[in-house]
Amino acid sequence: MTTLTTEPLASLIERLYTQASAATSPMLNSVSGEERERLMHSKTEYLKLYEMLKDLWLPVSRDTGKLLYMLARNIKAKAIVEFGTSFGMSALHLAAALRDNGGGVLIGSEFELSKVEMARHHFVEGGVSDLVAIRQGDALVTLASDLPESIDLLLLDGAKALYGDVLSLVEKHLKPGALVVADNTDYCPEYLAYVRAPQNGYLSVPFADDIELSMRLG
Repeated sequence: MTTLTTEPLASLIERLYTQASAATSPMLNSVSGEERERLMHSKTEYLKLYEMLKDLWLPVSRDTGKLLYMLARNIKAKAIVEFGTSFGMSALHLAAALRDNGGGVLIGSEFELSKVEMARHHFVEGGVSDLVAIRQGDALVTLASDLPESIDLLLLDGAKALYGDVLSLVEKHLKPGALVVADNTDYCPEYLAYVRAPQNGYLSVPFADDIELSMRLG
């Protein structure tokens, strides 16, 4: 039995996925597909985009959530950093792994205050709030300092155009063998080019539909 598959977390996660599937965003629906695509690739207007997305849950898929749990368990992660917490679905899976690994800390970053507040409520309900610290604000600021000296896993699931910038903030803390999981990588070709170039110190492979799994070398 694991924290992920027992109460209170198991039924909470299932309920939240149901809620997520029913959520809509009138603000986003008023924007053309072309404009959405432009904002997804923008390094200067990402805050505008995520303001439009504030009512959407944007969770990792169920399979990706399980993958995150398994990866964190397998490497016996104790320190995890997450870019893009949203309502906390991926963090719940990662915090469950920390619990089953004997404890640790997950530092998350989320721009939208209403999402931070709801995510924190979910962490309390799931019994993992002691393992998670969410920093509200722009990740380029919130993750620029005061990180664990040694990080086992980094999850990138916020503004896609910023994946490379966030990685550069965290990179010096990644221990040899640390994993970097990037979701929705179709939108960040520069990031993919960086982690796939051997001289940059990663072994990296595409995984599932749009996930890139990278390991920090030596």
